[in-house]
Amino acid sequence: MNEDLNMVFGAAARDARLRLGLTQADVAERVGIAMEVYSRMERGRMLPRAQNLRRLCDVLSVSADTLLGVGPGPSPVSPRATPRQEDSLELRRLVRTLRELEPRQLKAVARVVRTVVSVMPPKAASGSPPPSRKKRLAPARKRRAG
Repeated sequence: MNEDLNMVFGAAARDARLRLGLTQADVAERVGIAMEVYSRMERGRMLPRAQNLRRLCDVLSVSADTLLGVGPGPSPVSPRATPRQEDSLELRRLVRTLRELEPRQLKAVARVVRTVVSVMPPKAASGSPPPSRKKRLAPARKRRAG
């Protein structure tokens, strides 16, 4: 019975996470648990503690009944829970990495990013093609047979 509940919970959590466009690391970070622990939950290897179940319900925008498989289908996703469009997977990964840096390291990374951004070409206006960066090659010279 417990294994069945674990699998039901894991599948419901995974479905809710995917509907929100979140990674396992995103959910784990928002709940305040290790990503490996959340991964085990999704795979049906373990159930969360009561306090983490409540946090998971908030983060995944579902009821405990839904996660435990005792209620009706999944609840609609609330607008506040969906990630902003500009928060791409790559951006969220980068932010997680930056949070682990010491203040001195973060300041150095910020300086590098500002420098790189300052030398990048301006963003193309929507609808117009990006400027071509291909160099024109000179016509190839024919080799003389010798």
